[in-house]
Amino acid sequence: MKFTLKDYQEEAVGNSLERLWKASKRWKEDGDIHAFSLTATTGAGKTVMAAAVFEALFYGDDNFNFELDPTATVIWFSDDPSLNEQSRFRLLEASDKLDYSDLVVVENSFNQEKFQPGKIYFLNTQKLSKTSLLTRGHVDSENTDSDQLPLYPDIRPDNRAFTIWDTIKNTIQDEKRTLYLLLDEAHRGMGKRSDAVKKEKSTIVKNLINGSGDVPPIPIVWGISATVERFNNAVEDAKNRSTLPNVIVDSEKVQNSGLLKDTIILDFPDNTGQVDNVLVRRGAKKLKEITEAWQEYSRNQGEDNLVVPLMVIQVPNNPNKDDVGRALDTVFKEWEEIDVKSVAHVFGEHTVQTFGAHKVEYIAPQRVQETSNIRILIAKDAISTGWDCPRAEVMVSFRPAKDKTHITQLLGRMVRTPLARRIPGNDRLNAVECLLPAFDRKTVEIVADTLMNGGTDDGSGGIPGRRVLIKPIEVNPNDLIPQEIWELFENLPSQELPKTHSKPVKRLTALAQELATDKILEDAGKKAHSELHIILDAARTRFSKELETSKKQVLEVKVNSLVTDLNEQEKSFNDYIENADFEVINNAYRNTARIISPDLAKTYAEYLAHLNKDEEDFEEALFEARIEIASLGLVNEIQEYLESEADKISKKWLNDYRVEIKNLKDERRDAYRILKSWSKEPMDFNLEKPIEWMVPTILLENEKEIKLTTFQKHLMSDNSGFFPCHLNSWEQDVLNKELSRPGNLGWYRNPSNATQDSLGISYIQDEKFSIMRPDFIFFARNNDNSVVADIIDPHSHHLSDALPKLLGLVSFAKKYGKNFRRIEAITKIDDKLRYLDIMNPEIQTAVKNTESVKILFEGEYGSDY
Repeated sequence: MKFTLKDYQEEAVGNSLERLWKASKRWKEDGDIHAFSLTATTGAGKTVMAAAVFEALFYGDDNFNFELDPTATVIWFSDDPSLNEQSRFRLLEASDKLDYSDLVVVENSFNQEKFQPGKIYFLNTQKLSKTSLLTRGHVDSENTDSDQLPLYPDIRPDNRAFTIWDTIKNTIQDEKRTLYLLLDEAHRGMGKRSDAVKKEKSTIVKNLINGSGDVPPIPIVWGISATVERFNNAVEDAKNRSTLPNVIVDSEKVQNSGLLKDTIILDFPDNTGQVDNVLVRRGAKKLKEITEAWQEYSRNQGEDNLVVPLMVIQVPNNPNKDDVGRALDTVFKEWEEIDVKSVAHVFGEHTVQTFGAHKVEYIAPQRVQETSNIRILIAKDAISTGWDCPRAEVMVSFRPAKDKTHITQLLGRMVRTPLARRIPGNDRLNAVECLLPAFDRKTVEIVADTLMNGGTDDGSGGIPGRRVLIKPIEVNPNDLIPQEIWELFENLPSQELPKTHSKPVKRLTALAQELATDKILEDAGKKAHSELHIILDAARTRFSKELETSKKQVLEVKVNSLVTDLNEQEKSFNDYIENADFEVINNAYRNTARIISPDLAKTYAEYLAHLNKDEEDFEEALFEARIEIASLGLVNEIQEYLESEADKISKKWLNDYRVEIKNLKDERRDAYRILKSWSKEPMDFNLEKPIEWMVPTILLENEKEIKLTTFQKHLMSDNSGFFPCHLNSWEQDVLNKELSRPGNLGWYRNPSNATQDSLGISYIQDEKFSIMRPDFIFFARNNDNSVVADIIDPHSHHLSDALPKLLGLVSFAKKYGKNFRRIEAITKIDDKLRYLDIMNPEIQTAVKNTESVKILFEGEYGSDY
């Protein structure tokens, strides 16, 4: 793969491969047919995950311990040829093993007896419709609609020996081929349709799943989509098809990954009857500002135009073209650097459109992202499905309020981060802005609720960690906060969730590659392998007795022989030992290579060969070395020892070169953050100073605007030194008390999402690591005039995660207590605030031994706050 998979992507790929392996095995052995789906929110990288699955399916993958399926052939099916083309492009973009010849677009001229193994064939509903040249001559014996005349083989197009249905049938019936069906956006084409065209699309998909006439059902069906309820329903109705557990990607992990923007900003008219062009002007101004912000960020990173932002103007299905023209006039007046050459449309009419005095060219949706000179895009609603344009950062929607679903769907396509990573500390560059001229408070509140809590058809809503802000303001580092606070802030420890699926050896070699790329450690790859060779040498000595046994297992093969005595009418089994041949030994070597990594197996074999023999006997020595390595794979303790020692080296290098890594550009630093997370334990890192936040000033409740309270001394503030914040009553009591303490210098409302300026603390719940983010960090001047930090976390004691989070605070305090003056947990019992001093060793022990958080706070270990 050209891309490093995110943790949730790797987990989903592994689970999908496991199900595909089971489905393939059962099909080949028993003829059973299976189906399952991959569900992931819009923007999770479903095509990237599919690319990784197909690489493993066609070529094998040692990281997933997955052997290739030499019989595999795939149909990629959607109901739109442009979606197929976009998916094909993304597969090529993501994979370094799949090439153009592996990805076949089935055109009308396609004429093959069978699909070939190792290839993906792109089909869509139009190609399988009744009138398609690919299907002419096929008899669908189950479809007896009166409006369909059967088409017999004698009226096939000239030179066509096989219909596409013949090809599908012949492939399924060939024992040397295994046909997989991937249904892209599987929820489309399966629901109840009102018109004949949509009904036919539904029928085609169901015929692929269930079979039709003499065409058997496709053995293995994999649905991949943001929402797959309709797919699941269709499979439930399938004939004799078993289902495997669906692979469901945790949307919170997707949001935490940095692939999706953290913030959606909604803006609407202050007064009813306000003219649309006021918000159009505001949208143009925002586009100009975000362009300048990206230019500044690019300069700081030493790059040119990393991102060229785009504004989408969404119009009704039957727009007033003069109104659109006036909107364009407003944009050009607000930002004189752009003109009509910077505008395109994506209407279903693929022709030049006239808007007022402006003639606007058509552009295919899949080309918008790469065509950076397009700065204004005019769209209806067709763009909302299958379109991907991460540089779209501003939207002005003229859709009426009743079309809120179209708006939320399009916003769901605009939440991808342009660089596929979060920009540290900069909310503006991690946000998308939407201006709604036709909306009032009530409908905006509905849109915000939908985006926060779910309900959109494309799965774009209801993602934990995403914020929807209404008319926010910008806040920056507070000029009144002493610099020494920021210095302390940037040295405070924090934690992130580990990536549990990676192998320590792979992590070390990947780390070496990054260190070499950034010229931090010369010949890092060779040094990594040299260290691993030393570890394996030590393992061979340490586990020498176990290796003697395993070597015999490699060199000797136990054979069972059935002996039949015809006179006595008896059968018996004789066991005997044969020496293993070259192929058996090589298979054992390859099995070990998959365990310790093929590259390490190769270099260690060469190392042993050079160590033990002269150059003239190198080939023989290399074979002997492979026997030795094959033996290593049969001793479980050696694998555990190797991984443990490799993990230690990775941690040492990350620590030794932390200063050099911190001085790199954001993109390069992010690569090391990912590698650091390849651990079984939570990763540690230091907080990063925030640059710019977008924070709300109002809340919308029951169509009313509620102004938020503003506070002073926050580390981030507006130009007047104030910070607006929504706090419940006892959070505000805590804040007021802490601000009134002698020596207080400032406070920090810890962000609740997984940003690099948010302090995270790991805890374990239901045997899984999670991250808590304490509400407040306070800064004060101590008696010795030093600046100190306090973690103060109000959290209700009755919640199910109360005890796991307390235990997490205890572990954090034991590891990092020296970095803080106080770490306190606070709750409210009977209108009284009580706290636990987490730094106190006796209380740490009490937390570990308690069965009731409430009793702990109420008893001798708790105190009045």
